[in-house]
This record gives sequence, structure tokens and C-alpha cells, in this order.
Amino acid sequence: MAALSSNLLFVAFILYLIATLFFGGSIKEKKGLSEKKETNKWGKIAVFLTIVGFVSQLGYFITRWIAAGHAPVSNMFEFTTFFGMALVGAFIVIYFIYRTTLLGLFTMPVAILVIAYASMFPRDITPLIPALQSYWLHIHVTTAAIGEAILAISFAAGLIYLVKAIDQTKSSKRTFWLEAVMFSLVTVLGFVAISSIFSGMGYQEKFNWVDKHDNEAVVEYTMPAITGPHEGELLTKDGFKPLVEMPAIVNAKKLNTVIWSLIGGIILYGLIRLIIRKRISAALKPLVKNINLDFVDEISYRSVLIGFPVFTLGALIFAMIWAQMAWSRFWGWDPKEVWALITWLFYAAFMHLRLSKGWHGEKSAWLAVIGFVIIMFNLVAVNLIIAGLHSYAG
Repeated sequence: MAALSSNLLFVAFILYLIATLFFGGSIKEKKGLSEKKETNKWGKIAVFLTIVGFVSQLGYFITRWIAAGHAPVSNMFEFTTFFGMALVGAFIVIYFIYRTTLLGLFTMPVAILVIAYASMFPRDITPLIPALQSYWLHIHVTTAAIGEAILAISFAAGLIYLVKAIDQTKSSKRTFWLEAVMFSLVTVLGFVAISSIFSGMGYQEKFNWVDKHDNEAVVEYTMPAITGPHEGELLTKDGFKPLVEMPAIVNAKKLNTVIWSLIGGIILYGLIRLIIRKRISAALKPLVKNINLDFVDEISYRSVLIGFPVFTLGALIFAMIWAQMAWSRFWGWDPKEVWALITWLFYAAFMHLRLSKGWHGEKSAWLAVIGFVIIMFNLVAVNLIIAGLHSYAG
């Protein structure tokens, strides 16, 4: 069953890749995007492949659930693959409302990067620790992920808006920050590339270290240790000695992974710029030349309008109920809880600025992009670097 689950996820990933290519072909044939339009043959094929891929990934989710005996959202691999699936599902729903294939061209690469990112984490099925043995695991985590996925559609629409609206013929703060967003997406791909390289080399080294509870433990690195564990002792002969030793509150191994991801991202981004000889956002601009900005702005806003209450329900309300049952307190200022609150406050401010202050268009698009950056910071940095009650999710 576990092997079938992995195969279904791989099939879904390949179908998403092919669908993205067809979405690109459909855009080249479209004459404009000012209102709801019939999708051309390339777009229809792309949507069909996306739906088949989604069904395949749903099959992965169900079969892994059967194999594990619990909802597969208990670690980084499982949660992130579910987030990717929810993102694709959200796109499919939005597509049938607005009938725009351009959204698929910007959304599917994000989903592909999310699933590729997930594949770099351990995929073994393990028993749930006591803290996770509750039906609230299914309710809280899945609802929060679906809310974040819908909000991610707002990011894709906001990105389309900014690529179209920002003048790429001259450098400015707007072009810099838009390119910074592109770089962050490339960094995820850099993480996948650098992890695959070291995995292919079979790189491994072990450290004996003292955790934040002053207990000795052994940690295994699969990349050279730029950041080492607290009071770490290298056990591997001829292993790479850490450049910096981190305090116990920081997960040194996962911080090391983030640093290597940045290194891979910088190298990959440099290669891309060397090949295309322009900003990535400038290279994407011809794809959006015929879009109607008001139409894309509406998609972005509606996605927040739907995603925000779903996120509120899953990430805050259900989380507080479960925390009260598991730890006898509904709030504890755990890093993950704090960033969930920050995310909620940001989107609450988004709604306020949109409705009360008239922040439409480019301002709204920037907010949508920043919101997704906060979500990804919560998923990546908070989960991987800061040790807390949610560290088991790593």
C-alpha cells in the first residue's frame, strides 16, 4: 500500500508538470483575458491533466492514510504534500468559476515546487506520537492547509497583476521586490537540487549533542554541517566540522538545510539570469500582456475572501480547541502559534485596507504576495529552525 501511495504521488507530480506546459501553450493562443472566455484546446488538455493529477494525488492521500492508520498530515513530508494537493484543488475550483488558464500557468509551478520541496523530507510512515493521537489532527491541520492553499491562489493572481503592472524597462524598488519574490521561488528549486545532489552522493555525518532539555542525543546530517548542534561532537570520521555551533533552542540541522537551500538558490538564480539575460519577472511579462488587471484583482480578492475564514477556522479556532484538550491551555505562545496569529492578523489587515481604505489594484496585489511570503515563512523557517511544541511536524 505504501508503494502504491508513492507511485500515485509521482504520477500526480508528472501530470502537473505536463499540465503546466499545456497551460503555457494555451496562453500563447489566447487573444486576451478581459472576461470569462471559452478555454482553447491546449487549455482544456491542461485542465484535464490537472484534474487527473489531482485525483491521482487524492489516491496517494487515501492509500497513505490506510497504510498509516491516521491522516497523513503529521510531518513535513505529509503536511506539505497535502498543502500542494489543496493548492491544486483550490485552483481547479477557481478555474471553473473564472475560466482563466493564465492562473494555472502561475499556480501550477508553485504547487510543483511545494510537492518537490516535500519530497526532500523523510517519507517513512511512522506511528503518531501521543500528542498527535487525536481526531483533531485531521480537523485542525487539514482545514488550516486548505485555508492556506486558497490564500495561495490570491498570491498567484497578485503575482500576475504585478508582472503586468510594473514597468520592467527601468530599475526601481518595485522591480527589486518583485524579483526578490521570484528569487524566493527559485530558492525552493535550489533546495530540491542541492538535496538531490547530496542524497545522490550518499553524504552522511553524525553528531552527539545536548538538546534544550540537557539530554544527549545523536543527530544525522545529510549535508555538510555549516551550522552544528549545541555542544555537538562529530562522530563521523573525516566529517565536515561545523563553522558555527547553534544554541539548543535552534534546530541546527534544519537551519543548515535552509542555508544550503539559499546557496543552491543563489547559484540557480545566477544561472537563470545568465541564460535569459534579464529579470525573471521581465521574462514573464509577455505572457501577461493581454490580461485585464481588474479581472485578476477580483480573483485575488475573492480568494482571500474565501480563504481567510477557512484559515481562521483551522489555524486558530480548531487549533485552540485541540490545544485546550491536549495541553490544558488554549494558547501558549509557541512559535508556530505566534506565526499563525501573525498570518491571521495580516490577512485581517488586508481585508480592512481593501474594504475601508480602498486598497485595490497594485497595493492589494502586493498584500497578497506578502501574505503568501508569511505563510511560507511559517511553513519553512518556523517549522525547520525554531524548536517548539510543533517541532514534531519536522
